[in-house]
Amino acid sequence: MNGPLIAVTGASGAVGGRVARRLARTGVPVRLLGRDPSRLPELPGAGTAPPAAYGEGDAMRRALDGAHTLFLVSAHESADRVREHTTALDAAVAVGVERIVYVSFLGAAPDATFTFARDHWHTEAHIRVADVRHTFLRDSWYLAALPAMTGADGVLRGPGGDGRVAAVAHEDIADAAAAVLLDEGTAHDGVTYDLTGPEAFTLAEAAEELARRTGRPVRYVPETTEEAYASRASYGAEEWEVAGWVTSYEAIAAGEMATVSDAVPTLTGHRAKSFATYLDENPESYRHLLVGS
Repeated sequence: MNGPLIAVTGASGAVGGRVARRLARTGVPVRLLGRDPSRLPELPGAGTAPPAAYGEGDAMRRALDGAHTLFLVSAHESADRVREHTTALDAAVAVGVERIVYVSFLGAAPDATFTFARDHWHTEAHIRVADVRHTFLRDSWYLAALPAMTGADGVLRGPGGDGRVAAVAHEDIADAAAAVLLDEGTAHDGVTYDLTGPEAFTLAEAAEELARRTGRPVRYVPETTEEAYASRASYGAEEWEVAGWVTSYEAIAAGEMATVSDAVPTLTGHRAKSFATYLDENPESYRHLLVGS
């Protein structure tokens, strides 16, 4: 295999796993990282690092030693996620990683409506001041989230108002990430790419698209902020997590998710998937909505 070693985090997940498979198919050196290596995919030519959680500096240094590029998928949401990210990043810089490609979120800002997008901004800020080449991939909402968040009762509810979201497919994110990672030049250095679908639509329009596929009524029920917190109170989640769920919808209502970018077609050479195309290709995503399922 030829080329610099690329370390891929989150390789057991939806984004990292897809990126790892794309890289492995090209024959470039790849090392897969995870807290539990037994959950990592077995890919031809890909190595597996010893167990490493983002917040464990020594373990991350061992896992990243010898890597040229780090593909950093953001950690699972937690109250301590920024510290986990910065610990992993400091470990990467300490062992000589030269390039970081970070999976961020659309509209990342210190005052973003979506609370988790603030975490991404602080992580980006940490990377910017490090002595390392970097690229940020700011994903929009996942297309897969829309059917997943629609209940078996056929209701998608949240305080999204009539705002629009240009949700994006995991496959398109992975294609774009692989294109950036495989380009050994400097064209992507210091660049932030907004990864979105080809169009911004309302949650009511998403419900209509699901209704067409399922042949049953599917509707969007807008909630107030108070109603959103109340309807999620029974989940038993911590306050910071519920706030993330609620504010993700509020970011749509505020117009912060309506951005439509050409980054996916520019990086990949193909059109980004629409919601309709995603549903055509992934009927299992809405199986729970089918009558009699």
